[in-house]
Amino acid sequence: MQRHDKFMGADTKNIPQSWGRYPVVEPDQVIPIYWRDELPDFTSLRQSILPYAYGRSYGDSCLNEGGIIFDVSKLNRFISFDEQEGLLCCEAGVSFAQVLDLVVPRGWFLPVTPGTKFVSVGGAIANDIHGKNHHKVGTFGCHVTRFELLRSNGDRLLCSPTENRDLFQATIGGLGLTGLILWAEFRLKPIANPYIDMDSIRFDSLDEFFEISQESDADYEYTVAWVDLLVGGEKLCRGKFLRGNNNRSPELARKPLKKRFPLVVPLNLPSFALNTMTVKAFNEAYYHVQVPKRVHKTISYDPFFYPLDSIHDWYRLYGKRGFLQYQFLVPFDNAHEAMRDILRRIVRSGEGSFLTVLKKYGDIPSPGMLSFPRPGLNLALDFSYRGRKTLALLDDLDRMVLEAGGSVYPAKDAHMSAESFQTFFPQWKEFEQFIDPKFSSSFWRRVVPQPVSLETDSGPLPVPGL
Repeated sequence: MQRHDKFMGADTKNIPQSWGRYPVVEPDQVIPIYWRDELPDFTSLRQSILPYAYGRSYGDSCLNEGGIIFDVSKLNRFISFDEQEGLLCCEAGVSFAQVLDLVVPRGWFLPVTPGTKFVSVGGAIANDIHGKNHHKVGTFGCHVTRFELLRSNGDRLLCSPTENRDLFQATIGGLGLTGLILWAEFRLKPIANPYIDMDSIRFDSLDEFFEISQESDADYEYTVAWVDLLVGGEKLCRGKFLRGNNNRSPELARKPLKKRFPLVVPLNLPSFALNTMTVKAFNEAYYHVQVPKRVHKTISYDPFFYPLDSIHDWYRLYGKRGFLQYQFLVPFDNAHEAMRDILRRIVRSGEGSFLTVLKKYGDIPSPGMLSFPRPGLNLALDFSYRGRKTLALLDDLDRMVLEAGGSVYPAKDAHMSAESFQTFFPQWKEFEQFIDPKFSSSFWRRVVPQPVSLETDSGPLPVPGL
């Protein structure tokens, strides 16, 4: 895949990038979408198309090298809100931050949220995002009731569990390849106030994580663990297990939320800034800042769900070369042993992950055809990009995940091979028939190699990046 040095580490907004800043590729054209009734003429577009909003995918699933990007971030209006039923309808470019500003004061919350609120509703559907409550409520797609999908032939299709059902299932988790989502409707979660009752529990081994997780699954809606992998030894890791529930006190609804003033990382740090020693130092401090084994407190939703949103542009901590996030799951049947082997391999590599998150997924099926979450144990890590050394490590991890019967998350991937993807997601062939003939991405061309041209109603469409 081509890298353009002149864009290395660039922050200019007119060059769509992923959050990891790897790979850096250049689209041929960026077309902003402002109105649902003023849309581009597809017949005049010769390159492939991909929707893009805020670039919070980590790899190349949101990139389209040499093609056209539809920037939908301005397609950001609310359409309707049923405050009695908690049913919200909005355009696809509305961010979760905008949704929260609207609904939280009215006693509602997002049914599912990832670790950042700066994602679009369309992106949440396209990646079928999940969060700390997957074991209780499944993915975001489980709460989507309908959406309008624009196809390149001009069809505007209403998709729901009962109408255009196949396209509904293909679009949820479909990586933006089935067409352009114009608006979506989804159900919210009622809350008494915007606060979370949280337990923070220190654990000293992988076995202890499993014990705490097991005891927490039934009674806590939100569970996740921060993990330090650099301790080594037979215990393999240590960390903090966070679990919580929405606070139910009506009185707290009147307590104003404290405003968080975000920090800003103004410049790319030197590439050597995040290394094994500095990550070890951070992990040591973060682990020991909590002295008691267990701490219970009530905090607002913002620091509980979105701790890293308080550091704007934190990707710059990894320097100009960027980083690769590696997120995978292994099924419960062999999760203990497989996770131990994978952790040992990561520790041997000497690659320190600044942010490592461990969580169990539940058994609520997603409506999405290509959705990533399924029952199992999930680990997400960030690796500074150090060239072949980093890619070789990911090759080994892919092999181990494959052997364990697991899979890797496409929205966080910038590396996996076509063979790996097609093994992780054998349903890709069924999905492929629903791809819009004018839509493509750098990710899809990498994991499902394409012919030299794509056929459309108007003739052959050149495929960029080949």
